[in-house]
Amino acid sequence: MRVDLRSDTVSRPGPAMRKAMAEAEVGDVVFNDDPTVNRLEAVVAERLGFEAAMFVPTGTMSNQVALAAQTSPGDAVLMPAFSHVARWEGAGLAAISGAFAVHIPGESGLPGVSAFEAHHYGVHPKAPRVRGVSLENTHNWAGGRAYTSAQLSEVTTWARANGLFLHLDGARLMNAAIATGESAAALAKGFTTVSLCLSKGLGAPVGTCLAAPRALIGELDRWRQRLGGGWRQAGLLAAAGLYALEHHVDRLADDHARATALAELLVKYEVGTPLHPVETNIVQFAVNPRFGTSLSLVSRCIQRGVVFFPTGASTARLVTHLDVDDAMVRHVDEVFATL
Repeated sequence: MRVDLRSDTVSRPGPAMRKAMAEAEVGDVVFNDDPTVNRLEAVVAERLGFEAAMFVPTGTMSNQVALAAQTSPGDAVLMPAFSHVARWEGAGLAAISGAFAVHIPGESGLPGVSAFEAHHYGVHPKAPRVRGVSLENTHNWAGGRAYTSAQLSEVTTWARANGLFLHLDGARLMNAAIATGESAAALAKGFTTVSLCLSKGLGAPVGTCLAAPRALIGELDRWRQRLGGGWRQAGLLAAAGLYALEHHVDRLADDHARATALAELLVKYEVGTPLHPVETNIVQFAVNPRFGTSLSLVSRCIQRGVVFFPTGASTARLVTHLDVDDAMVRHVDEVFATL
């Protein structure tokens, strides 16, 4: 048995999703006549409480399109230091938009208002113009931390009071909704733009939707085109996204339960120590020094059919998803017991 815990991006479409893709009605997205894409965009907009949404190939493109459309060269965007936009998108904000990412420290992944205030330059000719705030929910590097609408509102209220736009990288927003018991729309409230990834926990093979006010869609579409995201018959992929939204949201609770079980196994067999409370489908952990490095532990587990991702010299990550079942968790139990 092989158990792949590297990421929830490794899941594969099942027969029912593949059937929906094969039967999808398609058109040309650039001409705005792909009915399945149009339907997906309408469904996402409604679920997130927005006027409109736009289908793009990847979460990274979605984030960068949103930020590019709302900044100018020389502007600054405030964001948690270990957010995906800050650390894992190839410095896209600088390279694409000519804007400056202000990294704000915070172990929980959601710095408090005082931290944002401390990094807001104000109006000064020698300082970057702070234009917006970018947040992430769930927060990958904080162990899949899910933030409630009340937690988010402290920062969003402050940002709006300061005239700043708000972008939410909701790559795993549906995980946050299941974990907090709130609707996705409640968690998206107050943001100017919200990115919802369909290819992570929801299990679609490709695609992200970017929700926004209708008045902003034209500029977002301009940036999508500039970055090579002018789809043609993308309804084949939009059909997978629609299927995921219809069938794979509630089951995210199973992923969360299995992640909690894996965290307990780490402690039970002294393999490692979780670095954050396990709230969703991600377990970030410190590797027990008896294994040497994280690479050493990963190598030993791979030989026994358990694959996961080293995040540092002494840290690693386990991620549950659609293709991980209870039998696989039991296999991990057996492997950890033999290390």
